[in-house]
Amino acid sequence: MRPEEIDPDKLEQRAVGPVTIFFGLDQGKYPYGNSLSVTGRNESIIIDPSLGMVSRRGNLPVVDRVVHSHTHEDHIAGTHLFRNMTWHAHREDALGLESLDGLMKIFGAEGDTFQDFRSNIETQFYYPHGGPADGVVHTFEDQDVFDLGDVTITVLHTPGHTRGHCCFLIEWGDSSAEKLVYLGDIELTGFGPYYGDAWSDLEDFERSIESLRYVDADWWLTFHHKGLIESRARFLEMLETFSAMIDDREDRLLKFLASPRSMQDIVEHRFVYRPGQTGDLINSIERRSMGMHLERLQLQGVVIMNQNKYVRVVNE
Repeated sequence: MRPEEIDPDKLEQRAVGPVTIFFGLDQGKYPYGNSLSVTGRNESIIIDPSLGMVSRRGNLPVVDRVVHSHTHEDHIAGTHLFRNMTWHAHREDALGLESLDGLMKIFGAEGDTFQDFRSNIETQFYYPHGGPADGVVHTFEDQDVFDLGDVTITVLHTPGHTRGHCCFLIEWGDSSAEKLVYLGDIELTGFGPYYGDAWSDLEDFERSIESLRYVDADWWLTFHHKGLIESRARFLEMLETFSAMIDDREDRLLKFLASPRSMQDIVEHRFVYRPGQTGDLINSIERRSMGMHLERLQLQGVVIMNQNKYVRVVNE
């Protein structure tokens, strides 16, 4: 369903302190997502305007800035609605807003093979050609703070999904009940962590997950699927399950490598996606994702390459 066809009155929203959550269709199931605005005494910010904001375009929140957790297509689909505001992204991901070529570089989806994907970003996700009115994508770094007046948003750089992926710690008081962490695409789903793009990194993702275990907040929000989580204990349980998918993929890969396998064998077997799912983009994601696991296993001496095939080392 196109966002223009969705009745905005049927989309849920909820306030938590100074935060208003604009839930996307089906709890933000891709291609939709959960956006949020944060309002302080002096300023208001919208974070990751999604397709759900396109559905709400007749009643958009009044904001001063647009802040992005990263610059994937679903997180910038509503950015074009805020041309007169300043746009912000982490220094490593800003090029995804500066040009469509920059965004395709982040994905690593360049060339004729991915022309349909590029076209979809333009037409289905409203890529904001031309940028903001001031012509500048402003950048931020880890631990930078947006002070809105009685409300602060602290940048938590959490790379892995992309080089510039960030979470945001929103605080309007001293207690954990007055703190909310927006998780972006550390989405806590059964699919597990996604690190299949050119600018993804498996071990960065693992370090980012580990860093979140030490953040004190009672409220947690994902962009997709899970939505609002209302206790730190529940968040930690979900984070553990999410993180375990990395080990699960690696364990399944090692079992598969009991016999010598080519990279094509590994890609076609499907360790990230379900067997039977096809397409050049999925093949690319499988190749990149499992390539990171293979590189690590080779460095550990657990896997070797012999005659262009990978095989597990069996210790006698």
